[in-house]
Order: sequence, then structure tokens, then C-alpha cells
Amino acid sequence: MTLTIRSFYLAAAILGTLVPWFFFGSFFALNGAAPALFVQSLFANGPAAGFSADVLISIAVFWVWSWRDAQQHRVARWWLVLPTSFCVGLSLSLPLYLYLREGERPL
Repeated sequence: MTLTIRSFYLAAAILGTLVPWFFFGSFFALNGAAPALFVQSLFANGPAAGFSADVLISIAVFWVWSWRDAQQHRVARWWLVLPTSFCVGLSLSLPLYLYLREGERPL
């Protein structure tokens, strides 16, 4: 079986969903559905705040880039990066976009 770049992106998207949700699930199991506490926890201390800010800025840049890139390469479902970024994060939305983009390329 040959591993294609597209299957690598799909595997990365799956892993990028499971790993964050392992931590998110633990948080929600302990604290219930507490969105305010979740956001507060993202900025609980200097390192957490710096890491969270870095990821949020990266997501914003990725949205702009993927929108422009999708127009140039006619990636039909590029907009899926928006809800996946909110529900999971860049670890899902980036490999998902690359998976979609790779699928649009002619053989």
C-alpha cells in the first residue's frame, strides 16, 4: 500500500482532532459545559496565554491565506476550515484544507 500525500493529510486531520479532544474532553468532563471557564483557562498564566495567542493569530492568518488560496485553486469546500477551527483548532483545519486542496488537483 502506497502512502499518498492526501492520505497523510487525512491521517494528520484525524490525529489533529483526537489529540486536542482528549484534553478538551477531560476539561469538559471535570468542569461541564463552561465556556467562560474554558476561555479563562486558555489564558490562565503567561505560558498558556502566549501559546493561546500564538495559535489564535495563526488561525486568523490561515483563514485569510486559505480563502485566497481556495479562490486561486478553486477549492470548493475551503470554508470547512472555519467551523473546524472553532470546534477543534488549527491541528484539524490545516491538514483538512490541504487534503481538500490536494483532491482538487488533476492527476
